[in-house]
Amino acid sequence: MLEFVSATRMTRDDFWEKAALALSLKRMESDERWVPRVAFENARGLPEVFNERIHAESEHDILAFVHDDIWLDDFFLVDHVLEALDEFHVVGVAGNTRRVPRQPTWAHTRITDKFEWDDLSNLSGGIAHGEKAWGFVNRFGETPAECELVDGVFMAARRSTLLEHGVLFDPSFRFHFYDLDFCRTARSRGLRVGTWPIALTHQSMGGYGSDAWREGYEKYFAKWKD
Repeated sequence: MLEFVSATRMTRDDFWEKAALALSLKRMESDERWVPRVAFENARGLPEVFNERIHAESEHDILAFVHDDIWLDDFFLVDHVLEALDEFHVVGVAGNTRRVPRQPTWAHTRITDKFEWDDLSNLSGGIAHGEKAWGFVNRFGETPAECELVDGVFMAARRSTLLEHGVLFDPSFRFHFYDLDFCRTARSRGLRVGTWPIALTHQSMGGYGSDAWREGYEKYFAKWKD
């Protein structure tokens, strides 16, 4: 069984009536191999919510950490996650096969007057964007591929693997950089991180450049030093 782990500011009723993730899960009700684990009316950072499920006593070993504003366009998603975790310890849908000093996101190499994209030869996977399901697809590169960093919009792993290797989310990074930090921790413990072809549509383009993002950026590099 797979647990979809997410957090939302919505009430339980609003989430199941309106959220992209909830409506997607309803569409997948014929597949009985998943359960939702959603923190409703959430004011905690995502790492706290995610770590709670990593430490939870549960018979379900596979965890998928997902944003509440994504459409699950792939109705074979559970099968694809199972296949992916036979190859990688941590899997996402978009990532970078390398990491450079002071890298600000999984896809960008630096910030000048704008975010500068890494060369596409280093990027992997893809994701769609749009308010509705099956949005405009941004394909970044070949997938599957082993990566240094993957986007936190969707990440899956086995609970047992994370606990065995002591890989958790750092609560210091409430909503930004928690994914990059998680990937770097996983890689430092010898785990394989990679991308897999899983179809998603994200309603947001991310909060890059916001005050909260820049605060996280400085905190992230104070921790990792490069």
